[in-house]
Amino acid sequence: MKDRVNGKSLAAAKRSADGPREISLVARHSSLVTSKIILGIDPSLRGTGFGIIQTGNSFPQTLAHGTISCPKNWERSRCLAKISETLRAEIKKYSPTVCVVEGLFYVQNVKTALIMGEARGAAMATVAESGIEIFEIATRKVKQAIVGYGAAQKSAVAKMVQRMLNLPKPPAPDAADALALALTHAQTNSRYNLSAAKRI
Repeated sequence: MKDRVNGKSLAAAKRSADGPREISLVARHSSLVTSKIILGIDPSLRGTGFGIIQTGNSFPQTLAHGTISCPKNWERSRCLAKISETLRAEIKKYSPTVCVVEGLFYVQNVKTALIMGEARGAAMATVAESGIEIFEIATRKVKQAIVGYGAAQKSAVAKMVQRMLNLPKPPAPDAADALALALTHAQTNSRYNLSAAKRI
């Protein structure tokens, strides 16, 4: 009552009495804007692309990107082993907090689909053994998010990724697709976007 007479509301009086609580709320809010390291993977038996970015600042930063290349004369089992070994080393080095892979798409050639599935499975199993959450995003959605056109060419994706990440030159096609996956996941999981990626 005394506070009301003096022109103060009860809420103002409570804020004055509970100063530490108000500070803790601000600290809790700032903790929501935490850094996240995202691993993007574009699986393929002969050329699996990977890209790792870090969010939390004004602009995402590139930590690593590349292509896991396997010669045509290598057996499929040897390629799958190299995919696993390379990704395991990158995960150990950068400790990503989440992984996003290219969503499944339909192909006319059954053999090609099976081989793609093997590469995708090797990559996902390697990530899963580290306990990292895995999400998938359809290729068309990635192109729509990065370029603004769902049927964009790989070169257009690479150029836009270069611009978004401020890279000195466009990444190799497979690595660019992996970075685009990571960037799209960062966008679709921001607090301003309601459509989350599919967890697998």
